Parts: sequence; C-alpha cells; structure tokens
Amino acid sequence: MLRWLIGGGREPQGLAEKSPLQTIGEEQTQNPYTELLVLKAHHDIVRFLVQLDEYRFASAGDDGIVVVWNAQTGEKLLELNGHTQKITALITFPSLEACEEKNQLILTTSADRTVILWDCDTGRQVRKVSCFQSTVKCLIVLQRLNVWLSGGNDLCVWNQKLDLLCKTSHLSDTGISALIEIPKNCVVAAVGKELIIFRLVAPTEESLEWNILEIKRLLDHQDNILSLVNVNDVSFVTGSHVGEMIIWDILDWTVQACECNFWDPSPQLDTQQEIKLCQKPNDISIHHFTWDEENVFAAVGRGLYVYNLHMKRVIACQKSAHDSNVLHIAKLPNRQLISCSEDGSVRIWELREKQQLAAEPVPTGFFNMWGFGRVNKQASQPVKKQQENAPPCSLELIGDLIGHSSSVEMFLYFEDHGLVTCSADHLIILWKNGERESGLRSLKLFQKLEENGDLYLAV
Repeated sequence: MLRWLIGGGREPQGLAEKSPLQTIGEEQTQNPYTELLVLKAHHDIVRFLVQLDEYRFASAGDDGIVVVWNAQTGEKLLELNGHTQKITALITFPSLEACEEKNQLILTTSADRTVILWDCDTGRQVRKVSCFQSTVKCLIVLQRLNVWLSGGNDLCVWNQKLDLLCKTSHLSDTGISALIEIPKNCVVAAVGKELIIFRLVAPTEESLEWNILEIKRLLDHQDNILSLVNVNDVSFVTGSHVGEMIIWDILDWTVQACECNFWDPSPQLDTQQEIKLCQKPNDISIHHFTWDEENVFAAVGRGLYVYNLHMKRVIACQKSAHDSNVLHIAKLPNRQLISCSEDGSVRIWELREKQQLAAEPVPTGFFNMWGFGRVNKQASQPVKKQQENAPPCSLELIGDLIGHSSSVEMFLYFEDHGLVTCSADHLIILWKNGERESGLRSLKLFQKLEENGDLYLAV
C-alpha cells in the first residue's frame, strides 16, 4: 500500500489537437482529494466495487477474486477465492433469516457459470450454485418478496437459501444486460434493444409454486440498451448504444420523454469535426446514469449531459468531458458530479447557473445622440434566439484526479473516508481529503503525546 501526496492537475499530452478537452491548472482549490492510497491485491482488471457498510467495501474483477477492504485505512481485510473465471456481477445480500448472526453477505457471479454467497465478516463461502446454462450478467435482490433474480440467457428467481423457485424460457443469446425492480411485483429486463416487463407471482393457497410471467415488450429503442436505472418513484430511464435516452412511466410503462440529440454539434465545432464526431458510434453511447430530484445525469460517449425532468430538456453539458468514453458517474452533495473514463482520469464537476445576458442592450453615451449606437433589431433576433436555446447551466471542472494508468471502470464515494476507484491497471486507489487527513494525524499525535505525558513536558 502506497501513500502519495498530489501536487495538482495536469495538462493532458496530445489532447489539444484532438479535442477541446477542458483542463484545469495546478491550483485545484475546490478539489479536496489531495492524498491517495494505492491498494494492490488484484492481478487483472478490477471492474466492480460495492459498499458493505460505513467503513468497508469489496472489489472484484477479471481475476475471479473478491477482496474486502477497510475504506478508512486501506487495509486488506479478506480475500475470497472460489471462482475460476472473471466475475461478471457483484451485489450485497440481506442477512439470512435462519442465522442468528447478522453478518454482511455478498453475492457474486462469474463467467464460470457459478454464483457464490459470501460472508464478508468471516470470509466463509456460505453457498454455491452451479446449475446455470449461461453466464449470469446481472443480479438483483427483491427484499420485499424475499427473493433474488439472476439474468443471463434466461431470468431465474431464487430464495435466500439459493433454491431455484422458477425461471423463464430462453430469452436471447445476447442475454439480459440489466435488471431493475418496479411496482406491482414487476421487474424490467434489458435484452438487446428490447425492454421486457416480467411479473412475479408469489405462492397462494391455490398455487403453492412461484411463477414469472412476461407481461409486455417495449420496442422503442433502435439499438442495444446499455443502461437501465430507476430515477424516482414515478419514472425509470434507459440509454442505448446510439445515444437514445427514454424516460418511462414506472406504472403504465409509457414514454414520458425522449432525448436523442446528444450528438448534435456544438457551435464551436467546425464541419470537419462535426463529421468526425458522427462517424464514431461510441461517441454517443450512453454508458451510465445518475440522478437527483430534479435532473438525470447521463454519460454519453466522452461527454456529460444534465437533463432536467421538469423542463424536459438538456440544461447543461460538457461534450468533451474526457478524452475517451465516460464509464461511470455519480452525483455528490453541493451540486457536484464525479466522472471516470477509459482515458484513466477521474474528474469532479460543479453544476452552475449561467449569468443571463440582456437580449437587447440599450446604448448610452455621446454616439447614441447621433444614432451611431442604435441597435439593429433584426441583427439582434438570432442572438436572442440563440440565448433562448442555449443551456441555462454549465458543468465546470473543479478537480482532476490522476493516478491510474489505464481505464477507470467505476468508483465509490464515502462521505467520511473519500473516494475509491478501480481500474484496468489492476489497482484500486483510495483518494483522501488532504485537509481532513492532516487534521486526523494532528489529533492522533496530540492524543499520543498526552498519553505519554510528553504534551505537558513540552508546555
């Protein structure tokens, strides 16, 4: 484990000619993460992070290993070995009702076609299932029904003891890429470019067995769905490979809003850049969403977009937030957003309202007396229209965290312990608030001096 102090930002090499990537100077006054701990335990790409409690998290990736860490100190607590191929999904799992000890459990699935239930307090392998016909790509726990679901080429329903309750028929060779829970005992599954609504039927007096029924297929997307998340109590949102974002009603599954113009060229791009931008399909793929009460934040290609749910429009964007695809984003307090990318960087943004300029300024002074300063109303109309169409907010770069040498897959945010990132460079980095850490070290030093009696001798 290595501890580094960070001096400041960077000027990305070779980016000035390729894209209008926003940069930040050495003095990152609003960036609190000025120290880092480098955590080494994995031997391949680290793709998944999950928070276990206030001070612990687990990591997993292509080496098939799960590692449990202390988020405060960076200490490696446990290494869980059981899979023989890369891990494809990782989620927390509710404590078993039969167990008196309410230990923290996690569920992992792998390309070896197994699912393992782990005890993160003891490192014990609680249960293992090996009856899958295909690789499971996603997991979801429905705590209200006391079951969990696995999504591969079919959709399976399991109880807490890992007994198979029911499953669908074969859905697709590509498999289910994402699952979310919606009301009325339903789930939404993303299968290729389709959304399939399933309803779970719990046992009754008439039927003692579980069942899962296909209710409806939504065919509004034109290409494969890459992201699917619940936004609030009334909506969920999907994003596709070709940049389509659709907001759905969570009860009747109708389209509430649709945004397909993320790739429209910005005013500063010339025609050649415009054509080059549209030729790269990855530049408009929607890889991830996050949200708050007012907005949906979308990672679209290399850019970040803020879509207001009430106005039903994009209110802010950074079309070149990173030099490569943005893979993961998260909303922080104080109108801040964090993003990570294939380019190896992690960046912190702040959502700010733009100062609105007057649409038609009134000239004053000497020249106005002779008519020289009279405003041309016809000329001001395009400017006024452009101001009305312009996004009312902006995303301003306030921090650039450079530590990884390869693609940053995702991250976790701990309010008290900092930021955790994982990468294709096999490393995990724990980013620390330098001011907070300095204060904690000073406090520990004074406590130690006081215990030894040295503090009073010094005085």
